[in-house]
Amino acid sequence: MITEYEERYRMMGLRIAYYRKLRGFTQESFAEKVGRSVNFIAQVEGVGTIRGISLETLFKISDVLGIQPGKLLDAE
Repeated sequence: MITEYEERYRMMGLRIAYYRKLRGFTQESFAEKVGRSVNFIAQVEGVGTIRGISLETLFKISDVLGIQPGKLLDAE
């Protein structure tokens, strides 16, 4: 994916990985709760990949993690 927001996607993926690990989820258990594949989660969290997600998926991820969606998007 080519985007002018590459750094924002990368940081969002790192935040998802951070909160996932903080909550004690493996990628496998997290993927199951979110309803996506492990490969999808790995692509979203991967530092070397840019994988966009829908708002629907963002909301589901934030629900599973028990945080507000904005925490995954904030640059601060």
